[in-house]
Amino acid sequence: MPTYQYACTECGHAFDQFQSFSDASLTECPECSGKLRKVFSAAGVVFKGSGFYRTDSRSGSSSSSSSDSSSSSTSSPAPAAASSSSD
Repeated sequence: MPTYQYACTECGHAFDQFQSFSDASLTECPECSGKLRKVFSAAGVVFKGSGFYRTDSRSGSSSSSSSDSSSSSTSSPAPAAASSSSD
């Protein structure tokens, strides 16, 4: 279940609430019965680097190696073009 952060616009009370995606947003402060607003912050996960590919975390002995071999035959023109451009 996701955790949502709320803050009261009147008294400033801030708290976290576990809620399902289908639950309605909270609208009333539990401390002063004032109006609540959701607090949004930066994502907790940041992907950095040159890129993330399907083959980055796979080992060659997995059951998907048969699908990798079929995809490598479709990608074989790209390395050939790269090798001819480096000559």
